[in-house]
Amino acid sequence: MSTVAVTRLVVAPIHDVWRVFSDLSGRASLLSTVESVEVLTAQPFGPGTRWREIRTLSGGLQVGEEYVVDQVEAPRLCAVSSPGVGANYRLTFRFSEIKVGRHAGCTSVTAVQEGGPTATYGRLLALMFGGLAARTVEGALRRDLADLATAVERGRRGDPATAA
Repeated sequence: MSTVAVTRLVVAPIHDVWRVFSDLSGRASLLSTVESVEVLTAQPFGPGTRWREIRTLSGGLQVGEEYVVDQVEAPRLCAVSSPGVGANYRLTFRFSEIKVGRHAGCTSVTAVQEGGPTATYGRLLALMFGGLAARTVEGALRRDLADLATAVERGRRGDPATAA
């Protein structure tokens, strides 16, 4: 199993960050690599919520992924899983209020992706491309957290185009 972790400071209170993060209908306009989102369940965001999204990777390749929410402790934790081809992934987001110091009132967001092969060819690919895959995942997580921070911070400044 491989693990990649990325942390980002968002200049906004934890509840504002959670509101934007958990709004699946706004996900395609929030994340720069997400082309479309199809919510597959009717319930409010929580355990069991499922969605499918289409992402554009570098080089223009489009990839579809399906996610299911496994665990939620709003506004502090969200864990989702995604079965892949030859591998399964779990992505955990932790939101922490910063209460003291110069960043008091801000939120620290950490995304941790864990992945493991489920088939022989998945193990072989992990062995051959493990380092490259980890760097690719790290870049994608950094971009997603930067997009989240931008959307939340613009929304707090009152920009109607990004306020959720």
